[in-house]
Amino acid sequence: MCLSIMGDIVYFDLETQRTANDVGGWNHKDKMGMSIGCTFSTKTGQYHIYTESDVQQLIEQLRRADLVVGFNHIGFDYGVLMAYTVLELQEQLISFDIMLDLEKRLGHRLKLDAVATATLGATKIADGLDAIRWWQQGKIAEIAEYCCYDVKVTKCVHEYGVQHGHVKYHDRNNREQRVDVDWKV
Repeated sequence: MCLSIMGDIVYFDLETQRTANDVGGWNHKDKMGMSIGCTFSTKTGQYHIYTESDVQQLIEQLRRADLVVGFNHIGFDYGVLMAYTVLELQEQLISFDIMLDLEKRLGHRLKLDAVATATLGATKIADGLDAIRWWQQGKIAEIAEYCCYDVKVTKCVHEYGVQHGHVKYHDRNNREQRVDVDWKV
C-alpha cells in the first residue's frame, strides 16, 4: 500500500481500564473502557492526551484527520472506542495500521516492541497490563506518559519506513530481520 496523504496525519494509541479477561474475552473490547488516549498531529506538531471524559474530542480529532496511523488500532483501539460512538470507525476513518500491513507482508503478527527495538533501537517503557494496573492504582500520569511514548514510537517507525522503504524487526528467535514497505506519504 503506497500512501499519498499530504494533510494531517494523526498518530494514535489508547490504553484500557480492563483486560480482555475482565470483560469476557476479546470479542468484548467495547467493555474494556478507555483510560487514556493519546494522539500526535502532524498539522499542529503537538501531542494531545484524552481522558475518558474527553473521548468525544478524541473521536472528533480522528474524524478530522486525513489519515490515522497506529499499531493494531483498527482491530483493537477502534473496538474499544465503539463503546463511545455509534460511528463505524473502521469504515469511516482513513486509517493505516502498521501491524496489519506488516502482518500481510510477513504472514504473522509482530509486536510494536519487536519493530521499534530493531528499527529504532528504542524499547517500549511498559505494556498494556502495566497501564491497567496503573489505572487501578489511580496513576493517570504514568498511563499518559506510556501512551504518548507508544504514539511517538509508532510515529518514528512509520516515518522511518516512509524515508527508508523498509523497517526492521526481531523475529521469534530474536534475529534482526528487514522487511520492505511502501509507506510513502
